[in-house]
Amino acid sequence: MIRLEKLSLVFGLGTADENEALKDISCTVYPGDFITIIGSNGAGKTTLYNAIAGTCPVTAGRILIRDQDERRGARTGGGAKESAGTEREITRAPEYKRARYIGRIFQNPLLGTAGRMTLADNMILSRKKGYRGLKISMNREMREQFRGQLAALGMGLENRLGDNVELFSGGQRQALTLLMTVMSRPSLLLLDEHTAALDPRNAELVMNLTLRFAREYKLTVMMITHNMKDALETGNRLLMMDGGEIILDIGQAEKSKLTTADIIRRFKDIKKKELASDEMLLG
Repeated sequence: MIRLEKLSLVFGLGTADENEALKDISCTVYPGDFITIIGSNGAGKTTLYNAIAGTCPVTAGRILIRDQDERRGARTGGGAKESAGTEREITRAPEYKRARYIGRIFQNPLLGTAGRMTLADNMILSRKKGYRGLKISMNREMREQFRGQLAALGMGLENRLGDNVELFSGGQRQALTLLMTVMSRPSLLLLDEHTAALDPRNAELVMNLTLRFAREYKLTVMMITHNMKDALETGNRLLMMDGGEIILDIGQAEKSKLTTADIIRRFKDIKKKELASDEMLLG
């Protein structure tokens, strides 16, 4: 689905504050992968997302993604990893163009929606994601479609299409962000600790919706989490980052047998230091 070739990203290149945030990262994400990503603060997880999404241009390397239309056609033919189609390089593509293929949800539930716009207007905006100048107006058919999609959240939002989103709770806004992102049918969904700012009940609700949508829409997902338990129990693949590098890439068969203690031990063996993240250890 997406291929990263020797990605490097250096902030302040050539200055006294030069910082190599990503170091020669290569990784292939296959259609249908649900990859959890762990690592201490400063490991490079969010910077990797910024590079993929186009928020921060890379210093070196290439980013390639499968053509979205070809990807959809390949789904009906089976064989996810053998799906036909050409790759498109997006290394220098602007962020708004990548938004046609890449969906992203942040930790802050306020970032994914326009609070001073109505729920209906937010839903319409999600329809034109990644396209400039596309005009869409609400009609009866679209309203009923939106109501049906919102009802799937189980929050009663299907009856609040005329309300401004700023009136909703953090959990409602994050669930809404998830729904709107899924509606755009992204080739790749990037989740950046998207449940971390929610209370336990809403965090569980949004996580369950995430898993359900990933299954129903056959999404390809990368999810950053600080919770080791979630990282081990969720998805089919685990990446661990440290110092701007991917130091572990563990597949489903091996991942299913690992414990938190195993991950900590592997980290120590590779990096010759202790894993400094209380949140990850306690999770």
